Amino acid sequence: MSESVIADFVAKFNSESTARGEPVKGRVLLSQKRLVLAANDEEKATIPLASIFDIAVGQVPEDLGNFFDSTVTIAFEHEDHRHVAAVEAGEEKIDKFSTVLFKAVLNGTEMTVKHPARLGGRVTDAEYRPAKLFLQPRTVRFKSSDGPIDIGLSTITGFDRSSRKIGGAKRPVLEVRHMYQGQSTMTMAATDSPRKMSILGRYLRLEYSDLMAELRDMEISGDEKEVLVALYSGAGQERLSLANVVGKDSSQVTMLLNQLEDDGLVVDSNSGTKLTPKGRVVVSNHLEDVNA
Repeated sequence: MSESVIADFVAKFNSESTARGEPVKGRVLLSQKRLVLAANDEEKATIPLASIFDIAVGQVPEDLGNFFDSTVTIAFEHEDHRHVAAVEAGEEKIDKFSTVLFKAVLNGTEMTVKHPARLGGRVTDAEYRPAKLFLQPRTVRFKSSDGPIDIGLSTITGFDRSSRKIGGAKRPVLEVRHMYQGQSTMTMAATDSPRKMSILGRYLRLEYSDLMAELRDMEISGDEKEVLVALYSGAGQERLSLANVVGKDSSQVTMLLNQLEDDGLVVDSNSGTKLTPKGRVVVSNHLEDVNA
């Protein structure tokens, strides 16, 4: 591999494009242009990054499922056929590798972004503008001439695919709902590459699905939701004033806030109690359910 290597580790892997039926142990090498699965010097699979159309973490095709545990599964095209490669290693190594792989495939992608497309419930007059996509630690960044637009993965409340007319032509658009500067926001992002749009959606779903699974396991009472909504609206960050807003005595509010803090939904600051990004997601989902 002539270009510089950005990942090099030993793992088990299998690929439909090779003749082997069971996974083998070998080196996994990743550059900015290609992924190489080398069982030995004579037998290796080379996957150009430009041929990858899907990346799944923790999912294995049924025909390979008996062999793998912690995995990254890569779907790619080779000689006009679609193939799947599965790479298995320790959980920490797989997490690092998947992040580097997503970055190698997506960083620098030319995008067209509308931000904010919605602010609260209001449609804005923002226009689409060119930007480049970069994956930062737990953040998706769109770099444009007007400055960066950062979307924290933990602030995403949902997303959809749609088709919009941009520059006189219909293009696939990813609509990301998230919290931005304390408000419910929608950002729209389009690219001319359906392949990269699909992979970006996969990347966002990874963090979103983890957060939703965590929230589903969390039992939040009606009284706790009432306190969260009051904090979201900015009504009374001090505990005494918050108690007046929700119509409960201060000791009861303190007990509710302590539970919410244990759940990672609120945090105390110098200016009073505030919602964490996770808390804002809970409120946003609750308000969407109420308004549905």
